[in-house]
Amino acid sequence: MLEMDRISSMIFWGPPGIGKTTLAKIIAHETNSAFYELSAVTSGVKEIKELIEISKFNKSECKRTIVFVDEIHRFNKAQQDAFLPFVEKGDIILIGATTENPSFEVNSALLSRSKVYVLNSLEEKDLIAILKQVTKKEEYMHIEIEEKVYKEIAKESNGDARSALNTLENLIQFTPLKKNRQTITSKELENFMQNKTYIYDKHGEEHYNFISALHKSMRNSDPDAALYYLARMLEAGESPLYIARRLIRFASEDIGISNPDALVQAVSAYQAAHFNGMPECDVNLAQAVVYLSVSPKSNSLYNAYNKARIDAQNTSHLKVPRHLRNAVTKLDKELKNGEGYEYAHEYENHITNMETMPKELKGHKYYEPSNIGKEKNVKAVLNNIEKIRKEKREL
Repeated sequence: MLEMDRISSMIFWGPPGIGKTTLAKIIAHETNSAFYELSAVTSGVKEIKELIEISKFNKSECKRTIVFVDEIHRFNKAQQDAFLPFVEKGDIILIGATTENPSFEVNSALLSRSKVYVLNSLEEKDLIAILKQVTKKEEYMHIEIEEKVYKEIAKESNGDARSALNTLENLIQFTPLKKNRQTITSKELENFMQNKTYIYDKHGEEHYNFISALHKSMRNSDPDAALYYLARMLEAGESPLYIARRLIRFASEDIGISNPDALVQAVSAYQAAHFNGMPECDVNLAQAVVYLSVSPKSNSLYNAYNKARIDAQNTSHLKVPRHLRNAVTKLDKELKNGEGYEYAHEYENHITNMETMPKELKGHKYYEPSNIGKEKNVKAVLNNIEKIRKEKREL
């Protein structure tokens, strides 16, 4: 496309610091295009309309207008819709960058007119190459860097070139000059990292140790310990959305029906973390962590699904009972699908004595509610349902 100078609107989807903005600038540089950059955080419909006016002038000069929108997932529907007619007419070439799945975050109409490119995290060798390229600059000629330093910075940066370059620049400033020379070894890097970060490896053993400690502290109803481990992770740069996802899992695994609002709190915390980002979302996650810690605990749902999962794996050959099958077509009816189905709303108490399990699993019980929190009410409801069914069987 670059060689033929025939580019169309596109979305770059990938993690932070891998060069989405740089790639957009390269595309503009290599084609007959003017490049304009918008931030979805600070720009609105007004700025979009101003760029459309500029694009008309560029068009009269036989020049294409590329509009690059960083974090396009942060644009609301009205802002995204403002682009649509001009993208359709070809007045502008839209290049959006996002760290979120565009299928969920970009309007379908805009998405259908754009090619999505999935960009992967940079590998260590890529980051090392970038770092070495930078240190070839004239202003760094007085610096000697040990080979191992490049590798360690690349490893710590977790595929993020921006983070790697920031670490390198800060390390250079941190290392003192000796006779107009700077020698940077692993020792200097170690001293710098100790001053700069917490002991926490986002993708190593400590990553799993800390999330485990957070989970087990909440399970043990200890909000103070849970808050400590939350803070350790967030202050060390852990993704707040990763933590929020684990809170959502915890809400069902360790609380479940004993307090159904726990899942609401956890999902709300995820949404708040998504909208606010760090550092503003720290208190949103703290609220959820404390709420989950002090909620009544029950693993009945967790145990129930595991028992159902084992049966599902061992009985994958079983068919859905015929009376529960969907009867839509003439053939379905000829096969007697749906025959014998009892519509619960037509029966007293809206309950029937119809068997809904496959006959091979009749009588299998998975969910056994505890006497904790609201789950004891559910237990009473289930006991009452069973009592009603028993009475119907005896009639």
